Amino acid sequence: MRIVLVEDDDELGRRLSERLNKAGFAVDWVQSVAAARDWPDLKLTAAIILDLGLPDGDGLDLLRHWRAQGEIVPILILTARGNWRDKVEGLNSGADDFVVKPVRFEELLARLHALTRRGRSEGGTYLTSGNLTLDPVARTATLDGLALDLSRKEFALLHLFLRRTGHIIGQDDILEQLYALEAERDRNAVEAHVSRLRRKIGRDRIRTVRGLGYRLES
Repeated sequence: MRIVLVEDDDELGRRLSERLNKAGFAVDWVQSVAAARDWPDLKLTAAIILDLGLPDGDGLDLLRHWRAQGEIVPILILTARGNWRDKVEGLNSGADDFVVKPVRFEELLARLHALTRRGRSEGGTYLTSGNLTLDPVARTATLDGLALDLSRKEFALLHLFLRRTGHIIGQDDILEQLYALEAERDRNAVEAHVSRLRRKIGRDRIRTVRGLGYRLES
């Protein structure tokens, strides 16, 4: 899943990006209101982490702009502003959650998973299709009740397929979900990830739809 991180602090932005990547997110990190204001493809973004004290403007104004444009992506404010008035203003402006720095990464990650589940209107934590089960919070997947040994990209790919079981997913959509916007992207890498995932969940589970993409069969 893709995350947009709006954070001007170099050290914090780098550290969060690295840890979120390790947790299975593709992170697009921007450091200003100008760069984030008209960010492309927000509808393909799982969530936004938004700092309020940005060098060229207030994060609250950016939040209000997105909501005024009809963007419904879950937004988590991560800021050093900690008084109750800031929290009330942030939530009333359209934020889905408000976290005060410093925060343990484990808590931030749990809040992100909660927001993305809510944003997808899922009824629970687990995603299932037949004998496949995936828990995005615990980052575990099973086949017939037995644990699957998946790489981070394989886990993210299975997560994407399970969210769209029975639907064709194009290579471009897979690239958007697995890699940050500025990351080097290779269609051959998609084929390789799909091939390795097939070996672990069954070759007939993921069907190639020629010229269109891939589909997970239920």
